[in-house]
Amino acid sequence: MTQLEHDSELEYLHRLKEGDQQAFIHFYDTFKLPIYRKLLKMVRIPGIAEELTQDVFVKIWDKRALIDPEQSFRSYLYRIAQHILYDFYRKIARDERLQDEIRLLVLNEHTPTDDWLFLKETQNILDQAISSLPEQQRQIYTRCKIDGKSYKEVALELGISVHTISTHMTRASKKIQDFITKYQHLILISGICSTFLK
Repeated sequence: MTQLEHDSELEYLHRLKEGDQQAFIHFYDTFKLPIYRKLLKMVRIPGIAEELTQDVFVKIWDKRALIDPEQSFRSYLYRIAQHILYDFYRKIARDERLQDEIRLLVLNEHTPTDDWLFLKETQNILDQAISSLPEQQRQIYTRCKIDGKSYKEVALELGISVHTISTHMTRASKKIQDFITKYQHLILISGICSTFLK
């Protein structure tokens, strides 16, 4: 940035801090596209990126009195964008209806690469769920579900009854389902944001 550009930005920042709408429009027109592109790279859904971009500039206007003209406005703007994004992720984690809406958006705008990343993260969560099982349940679940063995085969291998195998499988399946439900927002976030902060 040249000294002239710096002086011009400094003047606009002072005007923005005082509530000058033309100064706000100047910064909106200057930074709208870079902020949108950054957010789109993170969430990969244009509609959400547009909404978050608007939220960033609403926050800038609402908090204009806190702007320090002597500090880099670009850095300040990107910090606001990052906070907006974090708030969005936290909202996803709490709001099941929003999760459903975003799943639909992901389905409508997915690519083969997105599918691969989504499946990879789903597998990671499933692996964690299986690892969280008690040792005997993990052994039984792995042999029946992963290795494809019958309850009878596993019962003979472990020297326990088929009924015991069935009981462990029921409990293990319930625990895994509960685990995946608990962490499903992580799968969702990964699906829409594999490039976060790259």
